[in-house]
Amino acid sequence: MRLFLYLSLPLFLLDQATKLWIVQNFPDPRDPAVANRIIEVIPGFFNLVRVHNTGMAFGMFNGNPYANWIFGAIGIVAVTAIVMFWKKGAFPDCVSKVAAALLVSGIVGNLFDRALPGRGYVVDFLDFILPFYDKISPQSRGHFPSFNVADSCICIAAGLLIISAFRQPKEEEEPAAE
Repeated sequence: MRLFLYLSLPLFLLDQATKLWIVQNFPDPRDPAVANRIIEVIPGFFNLVRVHNTGMAFGMFNGNPYANWIFGAIGIVAVTAIVMFWKKGAFPDCVSKVAAALLVSGIVGNLFDRALPGRGYVVDFLDFILPFYDKISPQSRGHFPSFNVADSCICIAAGLLIISAFRQPKEEEEPAAE
């Protein structure tokens, strides 16, 4: 449980601190009177922006009036299930435990955004321009959907869970016969 808290809590705090900085330093994209702010970190490849997302990954269901309620409920159920599975030992190795901790930090980070008074959306701000992405999604002009620290935690956790599922469990050594 210590690993769970030592990893989840700092990542949750990093997620919230970065989102707070974006909200305080970038104009609300819903305000037509103010131009969107973009900070080019690596020109032609990586920008900081402010995007509001009420939907899920890749902006799916963004703008749906029930999205926050639906994804909020899914988040609560998911965190509850992960904690229950953790307590039952469903994450036996270090890789799966790290994945569970990352999942919780990411889910709680985005859930917190949805529940904040006056917010009701997830703040996304990492904007990457990927070569050939415009071929996959022409309307994107090469911009991969914006994301945040919590989203990164969830994606890394998914990859770790896949790796963990295919790893062979270590066999316990049998005592030497005398």
